[in-house]
Amino acid sequence: MISAHTGTHIRDVERRLLDAAADPGMGAVLMQRAAYGLANAVVRELRGRGRRLYGGSVTVLTGKGNNGGDGLFAAALLARRGMRTTAVLTAGDAHPEGLAAFHAAGGRSIALPDSGDAAAGLARQTAGSDIVIDAILGTGARGSLQGPTARFLELLAGEIRDQRDRRLAPGSGALVVACDIPSGIDADTGEADGTVLAADLTVTFGAAKAGLLADPGADHAGRIVTIPIGVEHGLGAPPLRRLQGPDLAALLPHPTRRAQKYSRGVLGVVAGSERYPGAAVLACRGALAAGVGMVRYVGPPAVADLVRQACPEVVCGQDTDVRVQAWLLGSGLDDGAGEQLDRVRAAAAAGLPVVADAGALPVLPHDLSGRTVLTPHAGELATLLTRYGADGQRTAVEAAPLASARHAVSLTGATVLLKGATTLVAAPSGAVFSQAEATPWMATAGSGDVLGGILGALMAQLADDPDHFAAAGIATADRWAAVGAMAASLHGRAGTLASRGGPITATDIARTLPEVMAAL
Repeated sequence: MISAHTGTHIRDVERRLLDAAADPGMGAVLMQRAAYGLANAVVRELRGRGRRLYGGSVTVLTGKGNNGGDGLFAAALLARRGMRTTAVLTAGDAHPEGLAAFHAAGGRSIALPDSGDAAAGLARQTAGSDIVIDAILGTGARGSLQGPTARFLELLAGEIRDQRDRRLAPGSGALVVACDIPSGIDADTGEADGTVLAADLTVTFGAAKAGLLADPGADHAGRIVTIPIGVEHGLGAPPLRRLQGPDLAALLPHPTRRAQKYSRGVLGVVAGSERYPGAAVLACRGALAAGVGMVRYVGPPAVADLVRQACPEVVCGQDTDVRVQAWLLGSGLDDGAGEQLDRVRAAAAAGLPVVADAGALPVLPHDLSGRTVLTPHAGELATLLTRYGADGQRTAVEAAPLASARHAVSLTGATVLLKGATTLVAAPSGAVFSQAEATPWMATAGSGDVLGGILGALMAQLADDPDHFAAAGIATADRWAAVGAMAASLHGRAGTLASRGGPITATDIARTLPEVMAAL
């Protein structure tokens, strides 16, 4: 499991550590640990890609703060291993000790030029490096890059894209490594306002930063490597986590020897309408693939007939007065589905765990609980926020998804699963999970219906086991958010496996899910 903390919290812990340290040089020790970890990560990245170390070139883009110091000390270590090193001083100055060590190791420094032609030439030269280290702004920075630095990064990003296009071979061209966090990304929220140089690798210190696991920060972070530097023991419980393969393997429900269909969970599904009948089929397919003992579909006869044909295992009816452990509500409903919306109201009033897709949102009670998991995408979340009297705009949600998901939780009382390239699952307790295993090919009609079925199936299987997550260090109050994260991860993994780099349908995702679960 990846544990992430805000940059603000990590800096506070580091400050307390330094204040309590008997050694006044402890700050320098932490910087050397960070620099050593960064340099070694660069070495591993080059070797892993079959690229040279001795005689290779590194350009470090440095600000004048401690982040720049980390980058300069790391570049000095790389210079001593035979790499040609250049520092671009974006602020005209740099961390004094770091710059001195860099020069002593044979590195050369260049002040960022003011003229456009000179900056363009330097961008072309920098893009020709084997490694570009972004050490301009660290976790303490707020706001976007400005002026000549922003313009230089725009030029550099363009040059790197052009060089990669010309070289064609995968992995060719300059590799961008971010020092702690890509400059311009808010370490607490992932928000970005302005120019950001996208990294292939982010080497972060102490713990992963929350802003690296939330969009748009995650768009620019690349692969994340965390380097321990000695502050980790004081960080406490993480506010943001990401489940990985071993976590899923431990958390997925497994039938016991005497299991039967009712003990394995029964999911009720109120989904589909005359306009969108396929949503019911896809939701049921997702649920069946995720291992639930039984699916009960409740809906119009015409839709029920379609469900029976596609999924003969599903028990169909028209009444919500049935025994289930959880409900999936709303997939494929619209304002004209009056009778189905009445069924949604009745099922939601039963007090059971609920997955509520967008079609259910207009008829749900105003005040919800954490056992109701809302599953909007950005546009649907904007509509939900507006319904609760907040200023809801899709562009605002996409610019600040972490803050938007938390705001929706505070307004509704529900657990909120915000679908996207990075899916965020926020709990009323304040805990957040972040999953990003999906492929862009999963942006296809019906994909969200399959996700709803997977999530509903897991909720039904785990509804009667509140202590299931304790061994993984997940509090009972966060259990439904953890189930949402499991579903998002399984959904993303199944889609990626089904895609193999090409187009897929929602049905492909459901079909591939058992293979993913068996492999885990």
